[in-house]
Amino acid sequence: MSTDIKQAALDYHALPKPGKLSIQITKPTDTQKDLALAYTPGVAEPVRAIAANPKDAYRYTAKGNLVAVITDGTAILGLGNLGPLASKPVMEGKAVLFKRFADIDVFDIEVASASPEAFIETVVNISPTFGGINLEDIKGPQCFEIEQALIERLNIPVFHDDQHGTAVIVAAALLNALELQDKTLQNAKIVCLGAGAAGIATMRLLISLGAHRDSITMVDRQGIIHVGRSDLNPYKFAFAQETGQRTLAEAVRGADVFIGVSGANALTPEMLKTMAPRPVVFALSNPEPEIRPELAYQVRDDLVMATGRSDYPNQVNNVLCFPYIFRGALDIRARCINQAMLVAAVHSIRALAHLPVPEEVLSAYEISGNCQFGPDYILPKPVDPRLLKTVPAAVAKAAIDSGVAENPYPSHYPV
Repeated sequence: MSTDIKQAALDYHALPKPGKLSIQITKPTDTQKDLALAYTPGVAEPVRAIAANPKDAYRYTAKGNLVAVITDGTAILGLGNLGPLASKPVMEGKAVLFKRFADIDVFDIEVASASPEAFIETVVNISPTFGGINLEDIKGPQCFEIEQALIERLNIPVFHDDQHGTAVIVAAALLNALELQDKTLQNAKIVCLGAGAAGIATMRLLISLGAHRDSITMVDRQGIIHVGRSDLNPYKFAFAQETGQRTLAEAVRGADVFIGVSGANALTPEMLKTMAPRPVVFALSNPEPEIRPELAYQVRDDLVMATGRSDYPNQVNNVLCFPYIFRGALDIRARCINQAMLVAAVHSIRALAHLPVPEEVLSAYEISGNCQFGPDYILPKPVDPRLLKTVPAAVAKAAIDSGVAENPYPSHYPV
């Protein structure tokens, strides 16, 4: 970033008062009676009610609309392991997105933990406060262990956005891109560069949507993930192939899809030239993609491309899903966020990109004329208000149909 942008970012966070969040009172506190109801002696009544029936916490407290955005700071937004305190601006930013797009309240929690086990115990111990847990910026492979342990021990939604949020948006975008390229997920040869949380979760979700395990090649810093390697953790080994190929250049030759969740400039123009006709290229590394769109289009004019950046078309942005997945899960009081709910989110987001874009969205992005489904529009824009109307409803219905909902389908949701 330029010096001006860096200073603007610091000023944004510092002024007029530090941080991006505050707590607002939701009940009157003007009179002695108000205060007596808010605290002692009136507060004793909901305490007794909750002690007698724990589900009443959803009736008398903010629990049902409160999510913990929680991290250990080991994998901060492309910046690496800078510790829990340094992660706080990112966690506050996540809280802002939850509130802005789905009106969900958040406490951001940064945990200084000595081990994954200590982190797990911390989250379990504070979980009664919350209606859901959003794990964030936790390095792999311990992020898989942490999420699975918390899912097993808690009866509220636990969601690692770096895994599943990325997977949902990539899947929605890929289904639309393949449609434009007259290809199908079932027949596509897919290369994924990056075998951390995002890459592994995305490939898992694509398989559940119909991709063939044998048509997926995963590549990490040591090259292709193959059965002869002795350095693979169990999560990577699940994608190991029997192959004599070893390099990314070999993997992408003839590939229909490249998905990059790795680092800058990893896909060279020479590699792109060798991909199959009408390829799909998702260069999602931030801030610098695996290949810049302007460079990619110099090499190929038959591709559909997406990045993680807002200054190019087709930004693959988790904000398109995580607030709405939680909104749907909280509204029907889901006990978890399961695969059926993720798949429902994929199809809901994918379908929205096929519909005419509202004028307010065009205005927000200073788009003149029409914006319609095509090579430069495979995902809805983050400010599209229809996301809040459609994605939570799809997620809630999937939760009910799969038997993990405590509440019925909300009456204010579309039928």
